[in-house]
Amino acid sequence: MNVSVSHVTKRFGAYQALADVSFEVESGELVALLGPSGGGKSTILRIIAGLERPEGGSIALGGEVVDDQHPRERRVGFVFQHYALFRHMTVADNVAFGLEAQKAPKSEVEGRVNELLRLVGLQGMERRFPSQLSGGQRQRVALARALAPHPKILLLDEPFAALDAKVRGDLRRWLRELHEETGVTSLFVTHDQEEAFALADRVVVVNKGRIDQVGTPLEIMDDPASEFVARFVGEANVLAGTPSEAGARVGPLDIALDHAASGNTVHVVVRAYDLKFWRDDAHGVATVRRVHPLGDRVKVEAALDGVGPLFAQFPRRSSLLHGIEPGCRIAVQITKARAYPA
Repeated sequence: MNVSVSHVTKRFGAYQALADVSFEVESGELVALLGPSGGGKSTILRIIAGLERPEGGSIALGGEVVDDQHPRERRVGFVFQHYALFRHMTVADNVAFGLEAQKAPKSEVEGRVNELLRLVGLQGMERRFPSQLSGGQRQRVALARALAPHPKILLLDEPFAALDAKVRGDLRRWLRELHEETGVTSLFVTHDQEEAFALADRVVVVNKGRIDQVGTPLEIMDDPASEFVARFVGEANVLAGTPSEAGARVGPLDIALDHAASGNTVHVVVRAYDLKFWRDDAHGVATVRRVHPLGDRVKVEAALDGVGPLFAQFPRRSSLLHGIEPGCRIAVQITKARAYPA
């Protein structure tokens, strides 16, 4: 079931939550809405579900405009950040709730509950209450409950935000496997880029109520459409330069400034992995300030002559790190950079 969001606008009083938001989700895709808190991601999800009404634009599910449909008619499963389980109900009763509300036959309800508890790995916990489960288990119950009525679309609003890092990692892998098994078109909200890239087929970057970019994780990382995307996604250096002065002032940045309009100041964004440093005491253009071991990687912070701070990351065993230490002079090579109008 595909989803079409067309020119959606939403205000809360004087606050512009969404402004002319449009994007498509293909049937069977798992799509992440990624962006900073307060950017409008959850509002988009709630409008798709019918929990909020937009001032302008429309939502279509499977080619059918659903703007005037009640949330129940849209057949959308919604998983909230804090589970929203019924505390007085058992696991089985929570999962069965949507089907029973639809007055499904008892045999169908029991069969679907057993099927989903197997799918989410909670067999044998049917009679437990939410208070007897871990956070990860409660989130699995919430997912099973959302899937029980055979939704056309599954929406997840920061589903793992309340969990610790280890549980989040486990549930990410599990959710991806669950999606591949069920094939339900799914959208999830997150401000965690690692989560978005680990799970999603495509990513919609949302900022201040607008869509900055839609693309695969690799497209978002390697070809950011705006300076905001380049800064928000991944670790990046942001430097200022002017094309007409670049040759004399910031030689290592020339490759990023080649195609910029002469005389106009630009911001040059360079990913940490698009830099090479090596020790060069005679002809170095930067001075190393700090060297930080980060597990299997090493972060090197330097000051580029006439420009300012610059950092890069390398595998811990990289030959480029040989001799690099605080205070030494280094050569700098930029393998890829992007220039944006300042």
